[in-house]
Amino acid sequence: MSFESRFDAVSPLDSRFYGGDRTVFEALRPYLSAGAMIRSQARVEAALAAAMADVGICDRGVATAIAEAAERVSPEDVAAEEARTRHDVRALVNVIRAGVPDEAKRYVHLGATSYDIVDTANALRYRECVERAILPAVGAVVARLIAMAESEAESPQIGRTHGRHAEPITFGFAMASYVSRLGGRVERLREAARRLPGKLSGAVGAYNALGLLTEDPRDLEKRFLRSLGLEPRSTSTQIVEAEPWADLAHACVTTLGVLANLADDMRHLQRTEIGEIAEAFAAEQVGSSTMPHKRNPVSFENVKSVWKAMAPRVLTTYMDQISEHQRDLTNSASQRFLGEILAGTAYAARRMAGSLEGVRIDRERLAANLKTSRGTIVAEPLYVLLAKYGHPDAHEAVRRLTLEAERTGRSVMEVATVDADVRAYLARLTPEERRVLDQPEEYRGLAAAVARDTAATWRQRLADVLPE
Repeated sequence: MSFESRFDAVSPLDSRFYGGDRTVFEALRPYLSAGAMIRSQARVEAALAAAMADVGICDRGVATAIAEAAERVSPEDVAAEEARTRHDVRALVNVIRAGVPDEAKRYVHLGATSYDIVDTANALRYRECVERAILPAVGAVVARLIAMAESEAESPQIGRTHGRHAEPITFGFAMASYVSRLGGRVERLREAARRLPGKLSGAVGAYNALGLLTEDPRDLEKRFLRSLGLEPRSTSTQIVEAEPWADLAHACVTTLGVLANLADDMRHLQRTEIGEIAEAFAAEQVGSSTMPHKRNPVSFENVKSVWKAMAPRVLTTYMDQISEHQRDLTNSASQRFLGEILAGTAYAARRMAGSLEGVRIDRERLAANLKTSRGTIVAEPLYVLLAKYGHPDAHEAVRRLTLEAERTGRSVMEVATVDADVRAYLARLTPEERRVLDQPEEYRGLAAAVARDTAATWRQRLADVLPE
């Protein structure tokens, strides 16, 4: 990798992490690259100068000069200076100082400690990454799921629990579950990003240095952070409180968990023996190096694989809660990898959205799979109706009928209609109740209504995130 390009890479990852998808790479570069980190820190230094001008520590012309110099900062210049100073933030400060008039030099970084700049810049760029890259990507998945929930609200499907056929639902209902789960994660991601704190409280968090410059250093901190759209916490040490960073990592990893769960379901529905959906397959795409007929669910498998890679990393953010007294350096390297969790979340969401766009739903196979269990899925409504009309042990009676049906190869209802124990209760059923037993594939409860209601609810709640 060239010297220049390393500042554009989503460090420490590069575009190969995204399977050649340059659109993801370009979407994340403004927030997660090494260059983005330096530019964000320069932006924070400019905000510090502006806040000092607001309270009269320096004049407005000085603040403007510092802001203009910060805007001109190049990552290459900072890296060259860091090679000399062996300190990243001081290198940035020196580069900015070199670009301002002599009367402004003394105000660059005045009163601040390194992590006033680093933590505040990280909060700024990570929040923007969530709002501008991750939320739109997850929103695209939710939008596709909403469309599927609505269009397939009435498409019968056999429900599955423990890998076995259970009771009928609809395909739209199955998708609505993920609409709700991912919708909740969108809200959690947004909340976690907005709660990332910045700071301007000095080397131990007690405003020692700033107290020499202004009578109200907390007011200065609030002005400084407000200009960046951030809020201070009630206290800090040399670093900001660790919990909001862990909350963001947790929100990302649980979002990835929902995506992985969806990917697993969609992958299994493509199994040869199920075949209820099919993933899009390009005309020249190869599924296997030796089996020309193979069409593998590679996109969904890839999404799950990203979750497997990223999920353990949330533990690092939990361990970064621990810092001795007012600061040690045990989080200085480990916290840099939070960007990878953000990158993985954005990539997985984009990959999932693209995969869902190409999914073909086989309604005939949905109906056929449901039909294979037609003779047994009647057991639950039969048991409930028998109990409703007074049978003293309806569950046991129907359990016995299912065993007899399995032994003789007949349906549960064929056995039930000739069973002396239950026949009298069957005579009490209304025509509508009898229809449920005669057409058990229609026994879908509120699946269609839930699918539509869920889609409508989240379309409204996420109106500002979902694509037009």
